[in-house]
Amino acid sequence: MAFRILIGFIVVSVTLVAVLSGLSSPSAAANRRSISAPAPTPAAAADKALYSEYRGVTLGMSIDEARAKLGKAKDSSDQQDYYMISDGETVQIVYESKVVRGISATFVGAGAKAPTPMAVFGIDAEAKPDGSINKMVRYPKAGYWVSYIRTGGDDPMVMITIHKLQKGEI
Repeated sequence: MAFRILIGFIVVSVTLVAVLSGLSSPSAAANRRSISAPAPTPAAAADKALYSEYRGVTLGMSIDEARAKLGKAKDSSDQQDYYMISDGETVQIVYESKVVRGISATFVGAGAKAPTPMAVFGIDAEAKPDGSINKMVRYPKAGYWVSYIRTGGDDPMVMITIHKLQKGEI
């Protein structure tokens, strides 16, 4: 189980680094503008996601407020904190200028009780034949996006990320 959590932490870290670096580059912004927007869904029309916080931690909260909500982190810095909530649940909080900019919760195994796409978005997400799910919805009025990633197979990993939109995305 510890190995799966380590792998989950690595996946979360790599994903967040890729997202953070990709969203801030000028060429990535140009590429995003050239991609057509997906058809609107009921969740996209909403002002905010159903899943807009993790255990009381919200985007825009100060680093001290977030740490007061979650307690002592397993690994901590001014850029990010990593918490091991349980054997099957971890969360990574990303900071910019000592303010929460991103939250990524990872659930591994049946006992982790990951939220469903319906609980996150208010609508179901279509699963691929292997059971995997990848869905992302932007909430421009609220100023953030939410993604839901579920791996396929009998013992899936679910990663839910809430992240502040960049200025060019709003």
